[in-house]
Amino acid sequence: MKFDLKDYQNVLFPYAYNILGSVEDAKDAVQDVISNYLAFYQNRKIDNLKGYLVKGVVNQSINLRNKKSKSVSPQVSLPEPIATETAETNTHLESIASYGMLILLDKLNVKERAVFMLKEAFNYSHQEIAEALGDNKENSRKILSRAKQKLSKFSSTQGKAKDLGIWAYIQKYVKAIRNRDVLGLEQLFTQDIVLVADGGNEIQVVRNVTEGKQAVIDLLLLVFEKFQQSHLMQITEVNHQPAILYWQEDRLASCHVFSLNAQGEIYHISAIVDPQKLQRIIPG
Repeated sequence: MKFDLKDYQNVLFPYAYNILGSVEDAKDAVQDVISNYLAFYQNRKIDNLKGYLVKGVVNQSINLRNKKSKSVSPQVSLPEPIATETAETNTHLESIASYGMLILLDKLNVKERAVFMLKEAFNYSHQEIAEALGDNKENSRKILSRAKQKLSKFSSTQGKAKDLGIWAYIQKYVKAIRNRDVLGLEQLFTQDIVLVADGGNEIQVVRNVTEGKQAVIDLLLLVFEKFQQSHLMQITEVNHQPAILYWQEDRLASCHVFSLNAQGEIYHISAIVDPQKLQRIIPG
C-alpha cells in the first residue's frame, strides 16, 4: 500500500497540536516521526501504521513540550490559534481543541494533558492510551482522574461557534465597540470577565491580564481608540470559537478569541498580537 504523506500529516497534526499548542512545533513533531518512519521502517511490516505513527507523534510532542517548558519565559503566552471555519471540509481540523480548552490544558502537566486529549478529543480507550504512552490502563485512569480534578477548579463552559446565536452576540460586540457603547458592552460581559493579551517578544501590550467588567471595557475602548478604529474587523472562527481579526490594510494586526457561557455572555477574551502567532491564521 502506498504511503500517502499528506494524509498522514493531516491525521497526525491534531495529536501534536493539542499537546503543544503551537502550529510550528506540531508540524516539526509530525515531520520528525514521518521522516524516521520513511528512513528506517517503511519496508517493515507494521500491522497498525496509524497507531504506530500516533504513538510516535504523541511521545515526540511530550518530549518537545517538556524541553520547551524548561526554557519558557515568565511572560504571558497564549496558544497559537488556528482558523477552523473550514473544519467541515478539512475533517482533520474537527479534532483541534477549542481555544478555551487549550488555555485550560496549560494547567496540566504534559502527561496529564496527553492522556486527557487522547481520551476526550480522540475517544481513546484506556488500553489504547496505555499503548500509546508505554504505560498501563490503571495508571491511565489515575492520570485522567487527576487531570479532570485539576480542570474542575476552572470555568470551562463554552458555547460552540457553530451555534447560530453566538454570532449574533459577536455582531453586537462589534457594533458596541465601534459606537463606543459602554452600556452595550456591559450587557455582553460577565461581571468577572478576563482579558489576556499576548504580544510575544515583538509587541508591547498595554496590559497582559485585565480582570473585571469595567477594567476590561476601559482597556478595550482605549486600545480601539488608539490602535484599531481604522482597522477592518472580520468575524471568523478560531479553534471552534468566535473570533475577530483586525486587519490594517493587508496586515493582520491582532486576533481576539471569545469564550461565551451558556447565557451568551462573554467571560474571556484572548487577544493575540504576537506577529509570529498571527501569521498562521488563514481565515476561510
